[in-house]
Parts: sequence; C-alpha cells; structure tokens
Amino acid sequence: MSTILVTGGCGFIGRHVAEELLAAGYQVRILDAMIEQVHADAEADVPEQAEVIRADVRDKDAVTQALQGVDGVVHLAAEVGVGQSMYEIARYVGGNDLGTAVLLEAMIGLPVRRIVVASSMSVYGEGLYATDNGEPIGFIRRKPAQVRQGRWEPQGPNGETLTPIATDENKPVDLASIYALTKYAQEKQVLIFGEAYNVEAVALRLFNVYGAGQALSNPYTGVLANFASRLANNQPPTIFEDGQQRRDFVHVRDVARAFRLALEQPSANGHVINIGSGQAYTVEEVATLLAEAMGVPEIKPEIMNKARSGDIRNCFADISKARDLLGFKPQYKLEHSLGPFVEWVRGTGAIDRGAEMRRQLEERGLVS
Repeated sequence: MSTILVTGGCGFIGRHVAEELLAAGYQVRILDAMIEQVHADAEADVPEQAEVIRADVRDKDAVTQALQGVDGVVHLAAEVGVGQSMYEIARYVGGNDLGTAVLLEAMIGLPVRRIVVASSMSVYGEGLYATDNGEPIGFIRRKPAQVRQGRWEPQGPNGETLTPIATDENKPVDLASIYALTKYAQEKQVLIFGEAYNVEAVALRLFNVYGAGQALSNPYTGVLANFASRLANNQPPTIFEDGQQRRDFVHVRDVARAFRLALEQPSANGHVINIGSGQAYTVEEVATLLAEAMGVPEIKPEIMNKARSGDIRNCFADISKARDLLGFKPQYKLEHSLGPFVEWVRGTGAIDRGAEMRRQLEERGLVS
C-alpha cells in the first residue's frame, strides 16, 4: 500500500482527492494550513482515516516531517481567486510559488516516485478561437478600450469575427492575472524539478470545479458556489460583462478521480493535462440553471455590463489528452448534478459576501 501526501487536503478538492485515494487502497497524509477564508463555513469534513498535519506549506520543517515515508504527492495547497490575486499579490505569490519551492526543496533526496500538481485553465488566458475558414488562432487578447466600450468578444488581427473552440494543451500560455502567473509558475517548477531529479511529475490544468463542499462564504471561490451564496440569501447572482462568456464546469468527483489516475498512469509522466467536462456553458445559463434547481427561478442574475480586470471571455476544455493518457472520462454533467449540490447548500448556511468582493475590486479600479 502506498502513502500519498495531499497538500491542501482539507480544502474542497483536497477532501475529495483524499476520499478517492482512500477508497482505492492508499494511505493518505494531509498537510493543510486551514486558512479561514477557505475553511470558515464549517470544520473540514476530512476522512477519519487520513492523517492530518496542520501547517503552512512554506514551513519547511513541517513539510519535511509530512514527507517522511511518502511515495507520492498531490500538491493542491494554493491561494485561489483571480480577482483577489490582483491586489493581494504578495499573498498569492508567496503561498503558491514560494510554497511550491519549499515543498520541492524538501523532496530532494527522498524516495518520492511521483508528484501531481494542480494547475489551472487560467494559464491560457483566452481560450482557443477559429476564424471563419476554420483556422485556429492560439493567441488572442482583448484590448482594454474595446472591453470598456462593451465589445466583449475578442476579434482577429484584422477585426474579423472569431468563434471560440475547445482549448487543448498546445494552445500558447497567456497570463492575464497574478493568479494565472502563480499557477503557471507552480506547474513549471514541478515539471523542471521532476526532470532534474528523476521524479515523475504531472500537471493537471483544472477548469471550473464545482460540487458539495466549496467554501460558500468565500466570494473568490468557484462561480457556482458564489452564485449559490447569493441565491440562498435571496440575492441575484452578480455576473460581469453580458453573461454570455463561456466556461467549462467539471464535477469535483471527476477531478478527484483524475488526480488518482495521474498518480497511477505511467504515460502521464512529464505531461500537462486539461481536466474539464468537455462541455461549454454561458455564465448566464449556469446562473439560470442554478436558480431553477434552488427553486427560485424568479431571481434573475444581475448583468453588470462591466468587466473585471484579469478576466477572459471564453475558455473550455479539449479533454482528448486526459482521455488518451489517463483513461479519464467525466461521469457528471452540470445540468444533471445540481440536485445534490443544492441539497448541500441548503444544509450549510451561506454568508453572502458577493457585495463585499465587488466593492473591494471597484475601490481598486479593477472593474471598468
């Protein structure tokens, strides 16, 4: 039986990864700082069989202790949130990049066979687009003046109309936020370390993860949890731009399974792999589906018609590589999976901090 260290294992994704690994016969050790913003809603529902060390991933002594007797690492510990990263820059760079560096230094000379790091779809910036004749365009960025005028959709180099298509791992990275910068640095650190020290290394670029257990009182968490907090308090979900931006929503149990497969599949070594549902939804569509599932279809989303700094327009996953290298196939579709999520929301009690998040961004000039 192998022992796996899960950094950030008391968090939303981490708890599900721990459950997945335990069910597959692994022993699990967790290192987690239990940051209030992430864990404030309730005590973490961590599996009893998992050993928990409460410490920051930047604490080298604690990390060294946690790594003793470990065969593999799932590195999830990170600050999460595009908007907040744009003004708490030191916090995000310290927690994500320095934290990863401390972990990797502590691994030198230890018999850890494989490390899997959680990266993010945010590293792509805008997703992949195609011209009218089907030619893919891998690098596209909206001009601030265009966005301020409410012209939300990116245009081609000559002003031509573009169609968003599924984004694969060959799409060039374009870092549009501090959060994206830190996630890219995390994945590159892990892959460089793996090659230098002959440790198998895999980076999973996660798309928008949802499911029971998200921090509902953290307005910088996932889109679905943010919307649920608003609706649970009879407030309309707040949507930036016009609500027609498209995203990929992947269930946390599918994500947990992907991490297990990334630990197990030999062919994954050295690769960066998208983990999503392979489906695209508009943000307004998601808000409407959730309101219906929560029994408040009369609460319509508030369309801001304003842009948030660091946001992109469209990005959804091509998961062919995950299927080929991991044998990954999503088992949950958003429209069929909201019932259990809504039941969990009703039993949790969500504090709505959406207005506070909006105020913090506006005060810093990060909404236009």
